[in-house]
Amino acid sequence: MVKRTGVGEFKLIGLLWRDAPASPRKGISTHSITALAVALADREGLDAVTIRRLAEDAGVTAMALYPHIGGRAELVELMLDLVAGETYRNVAVPEGTHWRERVSAIAAANWTSCRAHPWITDQATGRPVPGPGASTKYETELRALDGIGLSDVEMEHALTALLSLVQGTARAALAAQNSREPGEDRDTDWWSNIEPALTAAIGDQTRFPTASRVSRSLGEETGKANDPEGAYQSGIGLILDGIATRLGNLTAGERQ
Repeated sequence: MVKRTGVGEFKLIGLLWRDAPASPRKGISTHSITALAVALADREGLDAVTIRRLAEDAGVTAMALYPHIGGRAELVELMLDLVAGETYRNVAVPEGTHWRERVSAIAAANWTSCRAHPWITDQATGRPVPGPGASTKYETELRALDGIGLSDVEMEHALTALLSLVQGTARAALAAQNSREPGEDRDTDWWSNIEPALTAAIGDQTRFPTASRVSRSLGEETGKANDPEGAYQSGIGLILDGIATRLGNLTAGERQ
């Protein structure tokens, strides 16, 4: 996981929150360069995003970009904020519905975002400076939990747990996908190839009885060595059930 460092917080606040027009001569802006960087990262990964590459793609000099985006560290924060602000553009959180539907929609929107922008799953949160995109996203998510009976701190903890589950399982799903050959969606052949050697290496087959049983059951049911997508679905259900249990002391009329 990449640690987000080297960012000047006060400079970043200015870049995130200013409403800067496009350069009259170059036709570029903070938003246009950030969007170009996001598209490049989506196609080729975050390592491909360099100031020089962006300048070439935008048809300007590298020096022309710095007033709009600062350095590369600031650019990554701008990219993350742009992606955050678009999380609910295509997957909205339904208003006026049961809280379980709203929370499920939050999970689905974030899962979709992680799959559309794989590079965001490797960015450590730390103490990020919130921009307009991240702030709008956070407000949307908290409002989905507001008024159902959780305290403010419980709302924050529930949301953090939910998003951590989504991001972690999305990262694992992407890693599993990248380890397979194009068009391969199961691990059956891979396991058949390594099982004899692994069995011989382990020796005593009774050493790990529970692990062996569970792995065998997973393989038989899913055809996979691990199942992050299934863990995502099951995990969301467990979190929803946990919230429901916490709200169990409320009367039916108090629940929303």
